[in-house]
Amino acid sequence: MEGPEHAIKILLLGDEQCGKSTFLSQGRHTLRGPVPIQMLRDMDQPFIFEVRSKKGRYRFEFYDTASPESWRLLHPDVVILCYDISQRSTLVNLQRVWVKEVKLTFSTSDTLPVLVLGLKRDLRREDDPNGVLLPQEGLCVAQEMRADRYMECSAVTGELLTEVFDDICLTAVKTTEGGGQSEGGCVIL
Repeated sequence: MEGPEHAIKILLLGDEQCGKSTFLSQGRHTLRGPVPIQMLRDMDQPFIFEVRSKKGRYRFEFYDTASPESWRLLHPDVVILCYDISQRSTLVNLQRVWVKEVKLTFSTSDTLPVLVLGLKRDLRREDDPNGVLLPQEGLCVAQEMRADRYMECSAVTGELLTEVFDDICLTAVKTTEGGGQSEGGCVIL
């Protein structure tokens, strides 16, 4: 018989149109292969993912910044800072805007696990006139912000999608045991 279910709130922050909603819409299908993208409705938040592991059952409640409920009123267990790999300005805004918002908004920001997620990996182009945004640049920004993990994926092609959700699950499960930014360190996929 399994123990009680742990509810874990996961907040996705990042600029508009950086791919957060598409990422969440594909998350439910990571084990079944590519499926047509279904747009999520903001009024359906939080987006619920039921997960079972050796340590128990978990209910992941994902919130997107477009939520009708003010994200500043949430008490998230994990924050995922998202950027669009094809738009350098969204990575810059992680440092200029979003990490500062986390520190100002959440009193537990010192121990709150923060992950950095590069989205739209399929749009990375070597011939980008603004210069290609390489994984090393995203990792460097994540390290400067003392993020706990750096990840990239494409919700459209499914590239690294399963691995990203696995990493999110591992980090989220650890929140029931402790952890957070104070331990630092990043892993690149």
